[in-house]
Amino acid sequence: MVGTGSPTVRRRELGALLRKLRTDRHLKIEDVARQVEFSPSKISRMETGHRGASARDIRDLCDLYGVEDDERGHLIELANEGKRRAWWLPLRLPYSDYVGLEAEAVTISDYGLGGMPGLLQTPDYAKAILQAAVPSWVPEIVEQRVRGRIARQQLLSGPNAPQFDAVIDESVLHRIVGSPVVMHAQLTKLLDVSEFSNVSLGVIPFEAGALPSGNNKFIILAFGSQTIADVVFVEGLTGDLYLDDPEEVEVYNLTFRSLRELAGTAEKTRAMIASMIRAYEAQIGCSCRPGRSNLQVRVGHCRTAE
Repeated sequence: MVGTGSPTVRRRELGALLRKLRTDRHLKIEDVARQVEFSPSKISRMETGHRGASARDIRDLCDLYGVEDDERGHLIELANEGKRRAWWLPLRLPYSDYVGLEAEAVTISDYGLGGMPGLLQTPDYAKAILQAAVPSWVPEIVEQRVRGRIARQQLLSGPNAPQFDAVIDESVLHRIVGSPVVMHAQLTKLLDVSEFSNVSLGVIPFEAGALPSGNNKFIILAFGSQTIADVVFVEGLTGDLYLDDPEEVEVYNLTFRSLRELAGTAEKTRAMIASMIRAYEAQIGCSCRPGRSNLQVRVGHCRTAE
């Protein structure tokens, strides 16, 4: 079960406040390290949220910066919350930093050229994607990754659900991942979720032409906070990037808005998805009505959920 709050975000919030305290006093990391007897790398990692801080760490830094009791107490509270055990840790996901940021984002803007957004995937679609991405993974690892992906989807229906805006290319609807049966179920879910009040979905049609993005996949996480910087997650083959420089984030925001405009209206997107659902129905020989949330697909035929 997905819990509330995120130790990852609390560490980033604490780091941002510690960095501001230092820079407001015109101190360099090396100056602070020398006076409190920390290594420069320890201070840098605390300020970027890549490591937690103990109560003694906060005390020593607050003494140096001359922080009053109320602010000191807030910093200690953030440090304690940053050490809490996150719900996703037992899943041993390799992208736990991303999950920690996603868990507390106010808005999530997701663009993908090659596949469905993870927060909208069915288990069968997710399994097929993961098996194709890393063929050497044993079934247990694949299932573990699928469970993690499905667990994250509770974000979209929770009490503090973020605004989720996803843009995909039309090719994603046509590319058969798993089988036509898997695709029928996936597009049916896509059509259902597109009607959530906090979900906006756009499909860029082929006739839109060249796309204003050189990336196949990026996600913008916004937190609606002056303390916590917005983050762009860029997925790569050999490593992922986390960008929080305001100028870089704005470039991605502008690009996402351009992609969103190419996708057209929600009505056009739903019509395109419904058309593809009918095409998959013709392939698998069923007559299910697209958009029904209680439909379950079985190999070779469709039936209503029991």
